[in-house]
Amino acid sequence: MSYSKLFILSACSLALATGRAHAQNPDSKPKLNLTYGPAKAHLESIAQLDVPAGHIFLDGKSTRALLKAEGEPVSGQEMGLLKATNGHWSVMFEFSGIGYVKDDDKDKLDADKLLAEIKRGTAEANKVRERNGNPPIEVVGWEQPPRYDPETHNLEWAIRGASEGRQILNYNTRLLGRKGVMEVVLIVQPDQLSDTLPAFRNLLAGYSFQSGQSYAEYRPGDKVAKYGLAALVVGGAAVGAAKLGLFAWLAVFFKKAWKLVVVAFAAVAASLKKFFGKLFGGRRESGMGPQ
Repeated sequence: MSYSKLFILSACSLALATGRAHAQNPDSKPKLNLTYGPAKAHLESIAQLDVPAGHIFLDGKSTRALLKAEGEPVSGQEMGLLKATNGHWSVMFEFSGIGYVKDDDKDKLDADKLLAEIKRGTAEANKVRERNGNPPIEVVGWEQPPRYDPETHNLEWAIRGASEGRQILNYNTRLLGRKGVMEVVLIVQPDQLSDTLPAFRNLLAGYSFQSGQSYAEYRPGDKVAKYGLAALVVGGAAVGAAKLGLFAWLAVFFKKAWKLVVVAFAAVAASLKKFFGKLFGGRRESGMGPQ
């Protein structure tokens, strides 16, 4: 997944809010296919997710439409976006069909070495940022060092960064499957991470690959990824080959001013509360209610 989703989705959350649900002006925003919890949502043909009460889920097509409406690039691999209607966090799902990732290096995840590689790559990315007139990104350190669960085949880590004195945090989870990796990014403000993680982990407990897609269903002859767990942490093949590091994508994303992104974070909570209040209020008046 392009790590820029962390910041792009802040802008997208604002798009949801300022769009006033497409219902007031159907031509102004893309029509979004929303699933209201409690319900089961399908991440196309790859996986399924239990959407809890108090959450909404946008399918992959709607997520891509929302990104495009904001003038942001899409990979075509977006599987969906989940938003807590009563909280200030979101989760992006994107599938990378790189093949079966062997976990042979699960006991060799050297956090110090990986962090050094990420910092080195970020220093290179900052040169690009400087040429583009954007402030540098500093990698502060691990918020959560890489951790792999051989039972669930889930890999997770979190890095804290900073720019212009403001904190950046992305919490990454990779769910390994038979044909690739479901890349999951939790978008949350740094000071709210500890309060959000229990709900996020409960959410992942309701995730499952479709039949024939799980890691345990690997069969000889299946496509095998050309890299392992460590490369997933530093950004996978694209980032690893380019030697750019975890925050390299910011050089592209920060075509927009950093301050605008910070304002977006601050505005999301209030605007989304107003947006969802009107949305659910309208559904109650029509007798529909959350689905």
